[in-house]
Amino acid sequence: MKLGFDNDKYLEMQSAHIRERISHFDNKLYLEFGGKLVQDKHAMRVLPGFDENAKIKLLQKMKDKAEIIICIYSGDIMTNKTRQDFGITYDLEVLRLMDIFRKHDLVVNSVVVTRYEDNSPAVDKFINKLERRGIRTYKHRFTKGYPTDVDTIVSDEGYGANPYIEVTKPLVVVTGPGGGSGKLATCLSQLYHENKRGR
Repeated sequence: MKLGFDNDKYLEMQSAHIRERISHFDNKLYLEFGGKLVQDKHAMRVLPGFDENAKIKLLQKMKDKAEIIICIYSGDIMTNKTRQDFGITYDLEVLRLMDIFRKHDLVVNSVVVTRYEDNSPAVDKFINKLERRGIRTYKHRFTKGYPTDVDTIVSDEGYGANPYIEVTKPLVVVTGPGGGSGKLATCLSQLYHENKRGR
């Protein structure tokens, strides 16, 4: 029987391509991972032969070079947004993802709460829970000027207003519990700060 998707070839080619991209950018690559890193049943359905855990296996293959930033949108915490396939809220999904990553020997750098606003008791409670567990947590507020005022967005008032996330590994994987978690904005904020540091 001929396979529709060759997982071994995928792991080999993707890891080689990521390593090549890292070398092009002064040994630092921010890689936003959309979709599910584990138990990706959608990809498994549309790509016959695809291993639902292929992406996490890819990262595990590169664990010596990788660290993970998990983003969660503050509004999803406040509304108790639920991941439908597991029936758990996004804040619990962040904790579940951290456990999965650690089981695969992957370093979780930190959690970023995006579009943070003051006076958000549920969000602050979640941040406190993370910090009590020794997890570095960052607050990124709404980006001033977004989405049209590019000069403000790409300035100290825009992305520069966010704290820089200290990273040490060549591959920084940015992921989240679902769409709209702020993954791309976090990557762009980091690139702004990296550029200001001369990288």
